[in-house]
Amino acid sequence: MVVSHLAILCVRNEGAFLLEWLAHHRAVGFDNFLIFSNDCQDGTDIMLDRLQQMGHVTHIRNDGPYDKGGIQFTALKMAAKHKLVKQADWILPLDVDEFVNIHCGDHTLGALHAAIPDATAITLTWRLFGAGGQVRYSDAPVLDAFIRAAPAVMYWPWRASMFKTLYRNDGTYKKPGVHRPRDTDDKKLDKALWFDGNGNALPEQFTTKRIFSNFGQDNYGLVQLNHYPLGAIESYVLKADRGRAVHSDDMLGVDYWVERNFNTDEDTSIQTLATPRLAELDALKSDPALAQLHNNAVQWRSNRFDQLMQKEPFRALFGRLMMTPPSQPIPRQAAQFMVNYANLARTAVKDKS
Repeated sequence: MVVSHLAILCVRNEGAFLLEWLAHHRAVGFDNFLIFSNDCQDGTDIMLDRLQQMGHVTHIRNDGPYDKGGIQFTALKMAAKHKLVKQADWILPLDVDEFVNIHCGDHTLGALHAAIPDATAITLTWRLFGAGGQVRYSDAPVLDAFIRAAPAVMYWPWRASMFKTLYRNDGTYKKPGVHRPRDTDDKKLDKALWFDGNGNALPEQFTTKRIFSNFGQDNYGLVQLNHYPLGAIESYVLKADRGRAVHSDDMLGVDYWVERNFNTDEDTSIQTLATPRLAELDALKSDPALAQLHNNAVQWRSNRFDQLMQKEPFRALFGRLMMTPPSQPIPRQAAQFMVNYANLARTAVKDKS
């Protein structure tokens, strides 16, 4: 029996990265892609129109108005009603800077399911990849350019252990969510079987609440989610200009960068799919229209960066990042010091309520 896997994606001004992302996830085993675009100036939306014409994706323009939860929440509410979501066997909402990295078998979704056959949901924990000291953007594959990452075991910040959820679309959850599926059917919830990236069964609280894995342990035995939230400094300036999909009114700053710019370890494990990924990418770029749209998006990034650097807030951000050293993982004892205060804060809130 053929099992269908649907990836849901929201993009804005990311045409320079879209074809690599699509090629990789086709190689991983996703067969359907539901992609929402909004307010694109670099031609990402036109690229998605072309990909839809070729039968590779389903493209929806998410032009608003937007729900109070933001652009991405609005798109996911639309997705919940779409026929692709209703028909899919498995669903995974992703961002364009997230790449599924499977370590077992032939490194495809089929191998992951074979390794955890009882799972109805699998948590794919982020592994954060830093800037690696790169300042200027270049038109090179993300997966080749950025190979420095956080260590497998992190104690702080808790965001380093956030996950996305690959879940069986069996009616237990009625709507996709950013990090986990939403709107449970309580009659089916007791049959939900959640497993982590090591293939270990997770406790009941994961079926309804958690959005981050247990930190202080390696969560990547069978699968991880390579997360490239920064890119080069130049790319980060453009990301700050683009805004955030969830918190669209918050400009990205040095704080976001510091909590993600970890470069202590080298991780090239995602290259196990390099050959099929490159074959998929070459096939996509063999289409003259897609190739030209990719080149146009690359040139747009260069032009936009030149414009932004003439504005004080973005020039100041660039300078601050140039002065900011790579982030160092916090040892367990220091992290526990902060966790103790977080627990005190939670206790105080409960006492007031």
